[in-house]
Amino acid sequence: MTRQWSTVGEVMTHAVVAVGRDATFREVLDTLQQWKVSAVPVLAGDGRVIGVVSETDLLTTRDREPGRVEAFTAGQMMSEPAVTVHTQSPTAEAGRAMARGHLKRLPVVDEEGFLVGIVSRGDLLKIHLRTDEDLAGHVRVELLAALHPTQAAAVDVRAEEGRLILTGTLPDPSTLPVLERLVRSVPGVVDVDVRAVAPA
Repeated sequence: MTRQWSTVGEVMTHAVVAVGRDATFREVLDTLQQWKVSAVPVLAGDGRVIGVVSETDLLTTRDREPGRVEAFTAGQMMSEPAVTVHTQSPTAEAGRAMARGHLKRLPVVDEEGFLVGIVSRGDLLKIHLRTDEDLAGHVRVELLAALHPTQAAAVDVRAEEGRLILTGTLPDPSTLPVLERLVRSVPGVVDVDVRAVAPA
């Protein structure tokens, strides 16, 4: 079963604004202001992402060529190649890419490089807004996938403010560290308490 909230495709924004490579300085600026974003993907004629033009790119162009900014196009001002992620990329990978590049958002592309969405820092933080009920349910599904059904049924899962508490019995004590790692890997889990899970 696909793990909820763990891939970019599950948290990204599908509605995304972009500009063509021939968009003028003024058109790019108007787009950023209208949609209240700080950067937009730049698309080739076939819809593939070829770069990103940001407020910083506009300011750099203005400072470098103050008298002729209107002559510049998105294709001339954009940062390239664009830093992109795929829908199946882990959210952690997108977060690392943003941190490395000091970026606020990344274009999301399919296998062919076509734009399918945008993922922002805010989108990545959604995973921490999950309800305790949602988290506990997700962990139960993960336990069913990792353990024999009767073993999974012997473990009680409870969540309190993002902290997962596992109680019950397990036939093999060596399973405890594995369970803890499994639960910690679920997006949105703040902490894990498996100390109460004892071997039968």
